[in-house]
Amino acid sequence: MAETRPHITGKAYRRAQLLRLAFSVLLVSTTALATMPRADAFEIFGFKFFEPDEGDEDIADPLAYSATLELSVEDDDLKDRLEKASALVQDAERPVSGSLGLLAKARGDREQLVAALYANARYDGVVVIEIAGRALDDLPPDAEFDRNGPVPVTIRVTPGNVFTLGDIALAGDAAGLAPAEFGLVPGGNAGSDAILRAEAAIVRRLKEEGRPLAKVTGRDVVADHATSTLDVTLTVAAGPVAAYGPTTVSGTELVDNEFTAYMAGLERGKQYSPEEIDQSRERLLDLGVFSSVTYREGPDLDGEGNLPIGIEVSERKMRFYGLGATFSNTEGLGLEGYWGHRNLFGRAEKLRIEGSVGRIGEAKGFGDMNYNAAILFEKPGVIGPDSKFFANLRGVNEHPDAYDRFSVKADAGVSYKLTKTQTVAASVAVDYSKITDTFGTKRHLIVSTPLQYEFDNRDNRLDPKRGFRAVAFAEPSYDTLNGAVFLKTRGELSAYRAIDEAQRFVLAGRVVAGSIVGASLENIPADRRFYSGGGGSVRGYAYQGIGPKDINGNPTGGRSFAETSLEMRIAINDTFGVVPFIDAGSVSEGAFPDLSGFKAGAGVGIRYLTPFGPLRVDAAIPLNPGPGDPSFGIYAGVGQAF
Repeated sequence: MAETRPHITGKAYRRAQLLRLAFSVLLVSTTALATMPRADAFEIFGFKFFEPDEGDEDIADPLAYSATLELSVEDDDLKDRLEKASALVQDAERPVSGSLGLLAKARGDREQLVAALYANARYDGVVVIEIAGRALDDLPPDAEFDRNGPVPVTIRVTPGNVFTLGDIALAGDAAGLAPAEFGLVPGGNAGSDAILRAEAAIVRRLKEEGRPLAKVTGRDVVADHATSTLDVTLTVAAGPVAAYGPTTVSGTELVDNEFTAYMAGLERGKQYSPEEIDQSRERLLDLGVFSSVTYREGPDLDGEGNLPIGIEVSERKMRFYGLGATFSNTEGLGLEGYWGHRNLFGRAEKLRIEGSVGRIGEAKGFGDMNYNAAILFEKPGVIGPDSKFFANLRGVNEHPDAYDRFSVKADAGVSYKLTKTQTVAASVAVDYSKITDTFGTKRHLIVSTPLQYEFDNRDNRLDPKRGFRAVAFAEPSYDTLNGAVFLKTRGELSAYRAIDEAQRFVLAGRVVAGSIVGASLENIPADRRFYSGGGGSVRGYAYQGIGPKDINGNPTGGRSFAETSLEMRIAINDTFGVVPFIDAGSVSEGAFPDLSGFKAGAGVGIRYLTPFGPLRVDAAIPLNPGPGDPSFGIYAGVGQAF
């Protein structure tokens, strides 16, 4: 039988969770930053090593200034947009290069602010900039300003009326299209951005017919200041239907040039498609070796009537490595490190070596610590640009509450992207393990063939505002040492919907369930069973804390489970968000979920938005706790909970 583990009191659990939270935030920041593109870059707790700092270049003849933007009407939203558009306001803490530099910056700023007014459909607005009390237009080109203190700059904006669309006409090859399909309706949004978006959508519609040279050839915009309306006439030339010509690649140094063109996947002679161009660009970015990918479509067709495609790439730094740490007063100190290469043999082959050790200081000896080490390899393009070969080798020695496990696992397989939203994967895995749990100690040698189908049309993987994600997973398995044959299946569906136009309120839901058939609970290795509870599951409960337990109160896992979550993601501003949520889940010994055993938790989280996704901190309480369940839980991570 497995050794009896001490019960964690609610007070001790709370202290552990708080300590874990603090160190998890450090680990999250370190891991996310360290995976950004760098050459031999090394970061720990946010500090860079072995890489020079990137600072601003020295400014010749620095001149300090202060900037104030005054709006003639009470409109906080418009003022915020104008301040963001103003380089004078945004860069006020950075000096300019002398008086000449301040004058140039002010002239450019006026143009930016007028453009911002146009974007907000205010075509009779006025922008006046004063430097040291004098209007910009009254200052001579060689004006000099007093350097005894920051030079005061005042920006006065009279925004004028909000214009709406008046008469709208599409001419040329777009004459047969309805303007309303592209958001151009009388009385509608007359902002310059809205008109430019409509132009792009019209051209896109024609390009989807295989016409790569489609373009707007005329734009007649007349503002009627008496009625505050904007009349718009757009003339569009469609051009001929054409196919792809030759694809050329520039900018490659370490990545094979021919391989890059192959992965672009634009077959010569195939009819042009803007959607296929978009997918091609995404495919090259997904290789992980390019920081930017730009497509340059030829201005004219070649002698065969095809469109030449030029691709300009900028390579990333190919090596990266980093460290992280966690701490809990019940599980001790944990350390992890990794090293990776994004372009091992010149064709975007990825190699990552990682390892971690946990329970330092808490374990009785070295043998009771948690160890995890892995070698991960990927090679794209093995059976076409949309395919990827992967092979992994992982060793684990861990001691969660449910079991003690030593395992060495190897797997290899192929994933294939059927469409932009659909991916399938198949692999073969061999896993040797020695596991001690409530049923005793057993050795296993499991051969399995994991199969997976995924549908994903979310607009953003780390912070989706709309779309769905569905995953179907099946893993037939055979334990060669014990004769057990079983099938593990799992299905998950997540949905996201913004309920307002600004996408500040997003309703998110998730349903997931799984089942294992073909073997009894004790004959299924403990690490293959289902568990529930914790930050990625039912918040408010301990990790693996939901479901059947043995006489010592340790989880046994189950042959089936079901979970559901519902969140309202509320963006307070561009940086912070608040997320009330409710989770529920159940784990059953039988092959089908027993919904009568559901446990529910509810709480609220905060989100801090960063370029690599939101940082997440959630606090939750169990709504129907049982003996041994904590009074609350705190969880941290990168990205949304699901």
